[in-house]
Amino acid sequence: MRRGKAWLASADLRPTRQRLSLAAQLVGDGQDRHVTAESLFVSVSETSEKVSLATVYNTLRTFCDAGLMQEVTVDGTRSYFDTNMSDHPHFYWENSGELTDAPADQLQIINLPDAPEGTEISAVDVVIRLRKT
Repeated sequence: MRRGKAWLASADLRPTRQRLSLAAQLVGDGQDRHVTAESLFVSVSETSEKVSLATVYNTLRTFCDAGLMQEVTVDGTRSYFDTNMSDHPHFYWENSGELTDAPADQLQIINLPDAPEGTEISAVDVVIRLRKT
């Protein structure tokens, strides 16, 4: 719980009961996580804390807006939330629906297209889709 409280404090977020419970699930053991709102809801439901799925969605958005997590969208329909805020690519395992970190040191982006006039590139997201053969 202490790690979660410090994590929230680093973004000046008020440590509500629900936020503390979700933060404990996300960063309590110091490991980075890739979660969906649904998987986090199931995880927190296995504790004594009661949090609605809507609260999980809203809290994950708050954590992203505060810079604590990043959202990774797969197929435009499924969102994962990643506690690792460094720039890094992801593997998306199509057979299991799991998202994991891919080795950033093996990725080389040699060239990007020019951004349209009046815009700038703010980020490049790399999701490498894998399927068992």
